[in-house]
Amino acid sequence: MAPQDFVASSNERAWDNLVASAQSFTVPWLHLDRDLLRRYAAGERPADATLRDGFYPWSLVTDIAGKDVLCLASGGGQQSAVFGLLDARVTVVDLSEGQLEGDREAAEHYGYSANTVKADMRDLSALPHEAFDLVYQAPSMGYVPEVRTVYRQVARLLRPGGTYRADAGDPAVQFADETWSDGYRIVRPFSERSNTRADGGVEFRHYLSDVFNGLLECGFEIRQVLEMPGHLEIGSDAEPGSWEHIPGHLPWILAVIAHKT
Repeated sequence: MAPQDFVASSNERAWDNLVASAQSFTVPWLHLDRDLLRRYAAGERPADATLRDGFYPWSLVTDIAGKDVLCLASGGGQQSAVFGLLDARVTVVDLSEGQLEGDREAAEHYGYSANTVKADMRDLSALPHEAFDLVYQAPSMGYVPEVRTVYRQVARLLRPGGTYRADAGDPAVQFADETWSDGYRIVRPFSERSNTRADGGVEFRHYLSDVFNGLLECGFEIRQVLEMPGHLEIGSDAEPGSWEHIPGHLPWILAVIAHKT
């Protein structure tokens, strides 16, 4: 594996700090009920609020038992816990050791096995060729400069006909000012491709032409494009500027479901 560059080292530090401060995406889901998960997977009832935005679409797990699943840049013991409880064989790749510790904690808590690998999603050479039926990527693509680099890695790892739950950001609102002042403001030109956060994390804007055409060029067939469920709720009762409020006004997170051809 290649040595870390500035992007990887900056984002690793940022996410390790988020783990230390128990940011919501870093806290393992240790409250899950296996029977309820099966009902969500079967479409018998909608997922509760905790799982609404953290795992979707549930159609991905209707027949997941015994399948090989890679949670890509999705550490923290959340998505991996869903797959593990539904009897998938789970591997988790993340840049942050703190995030991977959450996956190990969830696996020990529920009693399933999980393979954790510390790696940059741009270099997955430590994983074997065509080893997975499903690659699930939670919101993380914004931390790499070029989407095709990741798409090519995923295409190598997926078996023919396998499914890639890709993460994409809506570039139009991705770098909006999240400080509320009678609204959220678009203050940066669309041509600006990168942003360094106050915590040192480095994020990138990907144009939709790259998101979708890149998948097609790398051997995928796009099946669905889905907004994060929280984007469809106004969130008027939440505190402006809070995570509960922002997604209802700045819909920047998309999931793209694609199959390897």
